[in-house]
Amino acid sequence: MKIRTGGPEDAAAIIDLLDSAIAWLAARGRTGQWGDRPWSARPAAVQRIHDYARDHLVRIAEDTEGRTVGACVLADVPPGYATAVTEPELYVRNLVTDRSRSGSGIGAALIADALAEARRRGVRLLRVDCYAGDDRRLVGQYRALGFTETEAFEVEQPAGPWPGQILEIRL
Repeated sequence: MKIRTGGPEDAAAIIDLLDSAIAWLAARGRTGQWGDRPWSARPAAVQRIHDYARDHLVRIAEDTEGRTVGACVLADVPPGYATAVTEPELYVRNLVTDRSRSGSGIGAALIADALAEARRRGVRLLRVDCYAGDDRRLVGQYRALGFTETEAFEVEQPAGPWPGQILEIRL
């Protein structure tokens, strides 16, 4: 696997990964995070990925055949629902991996790459947020990667509040 810098030309591949992740989650009855509709069927969600690919640092994980197997979007500002901090930071806006390769270390490699980027920039804080509903399994996965929980939050949505958790790594 190699990790490279991506851009707008990678938006379709990221959306494909998100569609696959939603199908994988839905097949396991885990629809709280992203629902059960494909990402590609939601125009606002598709636009968000195109905006991310244009406006932020996109890091793409590729297998040895050049197929996209993961993506991480990094920004120097948090999303609007996250509490602002008083120091420079790098914020993981989106992280998705090929669910057919679950457990192969793609997510861990992308987070290690994000930490290396933070060090390169002289930034001492890497933050991420994730879905914190159901059994908080995703929060546990980030904790296993070295993140520490900082604050919980909720985002109001038509189906009800979406529970989230902000986590951080201090370098």
